Amino acid sequence: MSDTETSRTHTTYDRTAATTRPPARRDPRRPARVISQRRRPSLQPHERFAEQLLAVLSGLRPVHSMLGQTIGEAYDQLVHLAPTTPLRARNTTPVIRTCRGFHPCPGVVEAWAVIAAGNQVRAMAFRLEQSPDLDRHAPALPTPPPHQPGA
Repeated sequence: MSDTETSRTHTTYDRTAATTRPPARRDPRRPARVISQRRRPSLQPHERFAEQLLAVLSGLRPVHSMLGQTIGEAYDQLVHLAPTTPLRARNTTPVIRTCRGFHPCPGVVEAWAVIAAGNQVRAMAFRLEQSPDLDRHAPALPTPPPHQPGA
């Protein structure tokens, strides 16, 4: 070994499958298990539908992503309405501030949602009916009034 070289000794420790602590550690405690801080509760069917409808009407998702949730005339309305992106806002992504549902009879949910995008607040309402295959579908969608700039 020359004068410019240094000797490095590496010590290896015998770790078995049962030991996970470093050999010098005598403390039996373990780090706390990390628990997700933002655990999202499962969404109700009308809340899930409102989020999907908002994504389509704001231009974030394509219209065909609603094929399984809308039937008949509702899908046709959506095909004509979606290209105009009535819920799109400039420089912000619209979010659902509130979504509530009412059950007027078994298998039916009438719901409304408040949508916020920047300083704009809008609302949408829809009706979901349970089909024989136990899925919920929108039979019709209300057509929102056209957006008026400055209003």
